[in-house]
Amino acid sequence: MNGIISAVILVCAIGLIAGIGLSIASVVMAVPKDEKAEQIRECLPGANCGACGFSGCDGYASALSKGETTKTNLCAPGGSEAAKGIAEVLGVKAESVEPMAAFVRCNGTSSHNGNKLEYAGVQSCKLASQLFGGAKECTYGCLGLGDCVEACEYDAIRICDGVARISPIACHSCKACVKICPKGLIHMLPLGVPKASVLCNNHEKGAIARKHCKAACIGCMKCVKACEYGAVKVENFCAVVDSEKCVGCGLCAKECPNSVIEVRALAKPTVSCKNTDKGAEARKVCEAGCIGCGLCAKKCPEGAVTVENFLAYIDNDKCINCGLCKESCPRKCII
Repeated sequence: MNGIISAVILVCAIGLIAGIGLSIASVVMAVPKDEKAEQIRECLPGANCGACGFSGCDGYASALSKGETTKTNLCAPGGSEAAKGIAEVLGVKAESVEPMAAFVRCNGTSSHNGNKLEYAGVQSCKLASQLFGGAKECTYGCLGLGDCVEACEYDAIRICDGVARISPIACHSCKACVKICPKGLIHMLPLGVPKASVLCNNHEKGAIARKHCKAACIGCMKCVKACEYGAVKVENFCAVVDSEKCVGCGLCAKECPNSVIEVRALAKPTVSCKNTDKGAEARKVCEAGCIGCGLCAKKCPEGAVTVENFLAYIDNDKCINCGLCKESCPRKCII
């Protein structure tokens, strides 16, 4: 009996000593909490995309708290709301956030870019590109297998006619699609600001590029000569537009013989016509009026375009800004 009591006392004593030791260790070895960083972290969306230039939301919050950066507007997914929240915590003035959206520099749809082989492997752009550059004739273009679709957490990307299309309204500028594209086709552009964009990334000489894709840039330099602001240059047989210098005048787009350059504001397309007369009557009134042909509705993969009373209508809730309706309009009244 005495032996049992002694054992119990011994175990209790060991537990007491261990408990006291752990309590002391928790105080001595405690990692100090950064309350300011935690407050800043609550202002961030938690995307952990790294678009801010840091390891993630925790890294950005820690850097702000420690004074390693004073920029309150680096979180693109959080936008102005996150910037204001961070500024309140830091006690500084909130910096403005320029809305940006991702854009795919390719128009190699099935009608423009054929296949050189039949790919039956894993449906991944990264893997397919390792096999002769992919199944398509143009080895620089979008493979349309959807790596960017899988990477996007905001359901902003669709594959339309073999090419990835990004909805600028749904895009949160996290750049996840930019990082994962094996062809480097996705770039960031200001949202709602007219800018010229080159829908091609082919760096082959003109004749070869045209042979592989009907919508390829041939490096003719006409766009460079037309630009009055020095915003366009040709590098490795492909035109490139400096969005910071571009004013959206559209002169380069007008001069492009292959219609590779477009001036887009990265916003939902709209029908620039309100005429509900029949086609022939509408054309008498306006040379650029909608004739209700319905080509735009047939092209739209999301069913966002309808024609009612001889006039096209676009449902912005369904529209993903793929641009196919704009390309198919014979009257160019969708802008």
